[in-house]
Amino acid sequence: MTDLDTREWLLTNGLGGFASGTVSDVHTRTYHGWLFAATNPPSVRKFLLSHLEASLEITGKAIALGTNIWGSGEIEPRGYKFLHHFDINPVPKWVWSGDNWQLTRQFVMPNGNWERQGSREQGAGKNKLPLPNTQRILIQYRYEGKERGILKLRLFIGDCNFHHQQTGCKEIQFSQLVNQQMVCLQINDGGQFGTPWHLRWTQGEYQSDGLWYWNYSLPEETKRGLGDHQDLYSPGSLTVNLQPGDTVTLEAQVGLPDSQPAILSPDSFAEAVDAEQERLTRIFGWKEEAGSRGENPSFPSLQSPIHQTLLKASDQFIVYRDSIAGPTVIAGYHWFGDWGRDTLIALPGLTLVPQRFEIAKGLLQTFARYCRHGLIPNAFPDVDSEPFYNSIDAALWWIETLGLYLEATQDWQFLVEQFPVVQQIHTAFIGGTRYNIQVDAIDGLISWDADGVALTWMDALVEGLPVTPRWGKAVEINALWYSALCWLSQWAERLSQIDAGNFLPLTNQAQRYARQAEQVKNSLQKFWNPQLGYLYDFIDPDDHRNSQIRPNAVLALSLHHCGFSQQQGRQVLDLATSRLLTPYGLRSLDPSDPEYVGKCEGSPHKRDRSYHQGTVWTWLIGSYVRSWERFYPEVPIPFDWQPLLDHFLSSACLGSISEIFDGDTPHISRGAIAQAWSVAELIRYFR
Repeated sequence: MTDLDTREWLLTNGLGGFASGTVSDVHTRTYHGWLFAATNPPSVRKFLLSHLEASLEITGKAIALGTNIWGSGEIEPRGYKFLHHFDINPVPKWVWSGDNWQLTRQFVMPNGNWERQGSREQGAGKNKLPLPNTQRILIQYRYEGKERGILKLRLFIGDCNFHHQQTGCKEIQFSQLVNQQMVCLQINDGGQFGTPWHLRWTQGEYQSDGLWYWNYSLPEETKRGLGDHQDLYSPGSLTVNLQPGDTVTLEAQVGLPDSQPAILSPDSFAEAVDAEQERLTRIFGWKEEAGSRGENPSFPSLQSPIHQTLLKASDQFIVYRDSIAGPTVIAGYHWFGDWGRDTLIALPGLTLVPQRFEIAKGLLQTFARYCRHGLIPNAFPDVDSEPFYNSIDAALWWIETLGLYLEATQDWQFLVEQFPVVQQIHTAFIGGTRYNIQVDAIDGLISWDADGVALTWMDALVEGLPVTPRWGKAVEINALWYSALCWLSQWAERLSQIDAGNFLPLTNQAQRYARQAEQVKNSLQKFWNPQLGYLYDFIDPDDHRNSQIRPNAVLALSLHHCGFSQQQGRQVLDLATSRLLTPYGLRSLDPSDPEYVGKCEGSPHKRDRSYHQGTVWTWLIGSYVRSWERFYPEVPIPFDWQPLLDHFLSSACLGSISEIFDGDTPHISRGAIAQAWSVAELIRYFR
């Protein structure tokens, strides 16, 4: 398989649905297919349309253009041998060619997000969820040649949870209703009916047959120690007679067709592409004059191609959640959902830099609405289910991100609305809340102690036990706490000026928050390790100090308010630069540490054990850059952006950034192929 180009592409629809595959057109993952629909946006994602396998007949000779890897290891057919060209912009495009013929295929996945209607940003909840059939993908083939061609497209489908492989058996039946230039499809699995959907086309003759194709191999899942084989059902095939220059357009769409569906014509594909470009242009202002939107001067070139590609990548993560009737952020594709901590860390890059302020506001409002016992959810609920509050830092990140939003927008009325939530968080942390989270009355630092959970971002569990538990007082948690207290003092002071009738109580609160912040700043010195010139990673409940060199020290330096001195900051950065910095981000552990694992590979348990034990995390480069600019403002940042940009443009998932990389060279990309906070921090700090 060395000549297979298995770099990946990704399309999303703003509702949690997506399409994905490889440049060579071979499926190597469970998550490869042309239509994964979110039936309860952005959750309950279902695998529906795998692909259309093409063959082209010219002058009686059939050319198979598909590529499959079978359980035996055999690759058959080998259509990738005819692949002449692939491009990702503006939409994925393949060109197969041979003597005197050429076949082009393109995809576009229209955005079904709640913000698609009306002018510029829509506020959370202003538009209800569009009809489910807005989850669709359009496919267009164009034939060029000297002779007439016959294109045969065999349809391959399934219906299962997107984490699972489709498995054929006699209990599974797919019903199909063939109409004029349309087929409606639905699974019947032992009497349980699945998601209905339909396929339309502009020309051609459809012939139903109903065949199972067994034992496709998924080599990327083999590497991950997961289920790596699947079966696909083919209900039939479409045959299209094409003259040179002809096109055929198809549309796969969730739901049953409308009684009067929109006309599908040869122009429908171009119209969908134009509509998507217009949507992005409206959001990001790409066609407006420079300066007309008051761009952040630290990110001046929003009109450049590289920045447009970055912003386009950022838009893939912002989706509509039905259960809250508002915006949320998918943490990563293919398999992540929307997570609180990830969303809040990614929010500045995804929304504040490109000035999507209404999205930012909607996200902050949603988290505030679900604040319980002073904690912010780490995962949003589906309908009629409880949020997950397994995070100590999400509430603190909410305050930090609220501060950045207010600094960017000067939206002080929003502060008036949200300040009771801020006070609720403060009161809960002072008095104690879930997981024995509480402020130590002696030193003012936040501590926690609970078995079987991992509440910081280093949250991997193996067989129910935290790999890096970090019980007690963690350095970045208390740095966030210090920054939060500084924000609270500033905000109480500002609100006292807005609300003259409440002047004295708010002024007293501001002073109290300031005193607490000063106490915490002094207590942060407990984390200073003078022998190492670095910050202890955490202080456990028995007062033992963990001296492992981790990037959490850099996180602690990077917040809006920092409690460490210039000398300490420089020493931390010097050591982090020599031990943790790589071309793709920061390692999660010093390579000289006995617990260091240089490759994040193998079975799920093996990968979880290495997840935070040396693995490189791209999102941490943002913290490194913020810290460097604070403590070494006159010194160039010792980081070459080019390898990361090359990865973004031409490796792994084209036009996005992977979740993690190996700590060891050559730093192979791992994990999710597109990660929200990785993209967000590149947007925020790339010059």
